[in-house]
Amino acid sequence: MTAMSTAALLFFPIAMAIAASSDLLTMRISNKLVLLLTAGFFIVAVAVNLPLQQFAMHVLCSLIVLAVSFGLFALRLIGGGDAKLAAATTLWLGFGTTLPYLGYTALLGGVLTIVILLLRGLPLNPVLARMTWLARLHNKRSGIPYGVAMAVAGIMVYSNSAIFERLAA
Repeated sequence: MTAMSTAALLFFPIAMAIAASSDLLTMRISNKLVLLLTAGFFIVAVAVNLPLQQFAMHVLCSLIVLAVSFGLFALRLIGGGDAKLAAATTLWLGFGTTLPYLGYTALLGGVLTIVILLLRGLPLNPVLARMTWLARLHNKRSGIPYGVAMAVAGIMVYSNSAIFERLAA
């Protein structure tokens, strides 16, 4: 495996780890990161000669997820960053791994939500309260950093995606 293919192989999981940490620490997922993830897919898809029909299916999958997730955003069920991250993630995954991704996201997101809500019921240690991100996470009026669950789920199913299989070959 060349250094270039190794870098391409690691691009998605590294970007997802950055998205997770950003959402956890700031409750935001940068538009620049989502655009970088999207552009990265197009570059890698061309580099691995992803067949045009398969490429189109990845794009279609992403557009469907974008439409559904923006509907959820409009209903205030998820954040805008989460909606964009879901679309960029499924661009990499395609139809074959999107359902497992969404299932893992729901499961991990549910566990994350329960844990955070339970921890919010406990007093926050004054030393820990000085950490802005922990105080924000502990605040009962704050949201849940669902991007963490989305990123972990994406990394979990990535090795079953067509992009990964072509890069690892």
